[in-house]
Amino acid sequence: MQKPVQIDTHTIRPGQRLTLDLALTKLYTHSTIRMPVHVIHGKKPGPRLFICAAIHGDEINGVEIVRRLLKLRMLKRLRGTLTAVPVVNVHGFIHQTRYLPDRRDLNRSFPGSSEGSLTARMAKLFVDHIVKDATHGIDLHTGAIHRANLPQIRANLSDPETEALANAFGVPVVINSALRDGSLRGYAAACGIPMLLYEAGEALRFDELSIRAGLRGIVQIMRVLEMLPVGHGMKHLRKPLKPFRANASTWVRASHSGVLRITVPLGAHVTSGQILGEINDPFGEMEVPLIAKETGIVIGRTNLPLVNEGDALVHIARFAKAGPVAERMDIFAERVEAFNDLYQEEII
Repeated sequence: MQKPVQIDTHTIRPGQRLTLDLALTKLYTHSTIRMPVHVIHGKKPGPRLFICAAIHGDEINGVEIVRRLLKLRMLKRLRGTLTAVPVVNVHGFIHQTRYLPDRRDLNRSFPGSSEGSLTARMAKLFVDHIVKDATHGIDLHTGAIHRANLPQIRANLSDPETEALANAFGVPVVINSALRDGSLRGYAAACGIPMLLYEAGEALRFDELSIRAGLRGIVQIMRVLEMLPVGHGMKHLRKPLKPFRANASTWVRASHSGVLRITVPLGAHVTSGQILGEINDPFGEMEVPLIAKETGIVIGRTNLPLVNEGDALVHIARFAKAGPVAERMDIFAERVEAFNDLYQEEII
């Protein structure tokens, strides 16, 4: 038996699951804003994994991923501790915006300060109650507003354990992403906590493929960490394909302002010099091709046709031989769909 877990004033005993609210701050109406947290504390020892979403308040795919995760019956046999925070940036979530009321980015404010700005105080509370005692973490994100991302993992692949977890998540592309000052992932790395950042979909939209792929990846990670028994629930779940690793990516930007028409989808294999779309004026008098400068896979793109000069339009992960990556996209989609069938069986 393992010891109880203490979060704020709440004690969670082995074998118990509890939903609690962390008091953040009061509004000027005197109402208290609270961060919802769900903890499942297994009877047997194991890793202490936290999963969080909506650090940017308009990135909501992760909220649905967490909801579906918590419905799994196999969590009754959990080893270790799962701490799920579906909405970290409660202010932004309520107002459907990326930022907090002080216009700061929470994911550039870790580890925060109890005497700093509103954003810094929220970061400090999250670190003290959620991250400090964790052994592993998964942070769920989407593209920004009007911008969609292919399901991908961003991680510090120079750390062997983090790289192994990134490979186990089961998305086609893993990006070796540098740690940024003030990010949750950067703070976790400084504390020796292996952490993955899952990017998929678009802000303020549910994307079913992204949600299913994220849930499947989390289940895979929990099995690799031996938090979930492999032979119980979803026993026919196939091992993930080994992802392709990208060490660099680049954005294709608008050379002119106008109305954009992109002709390549997410996951497409593109080559240097290929036309990705066209920028026109409203009269059809100007036609400027959008041209790839690198060979690789489209991992992000804008969904807004109205563009200004300099806008980031198509995000390409660079691969010298991108063909095999593109071929695996179809296999990836098939396996995510098969996983969804297993998921429905698991929760019924």
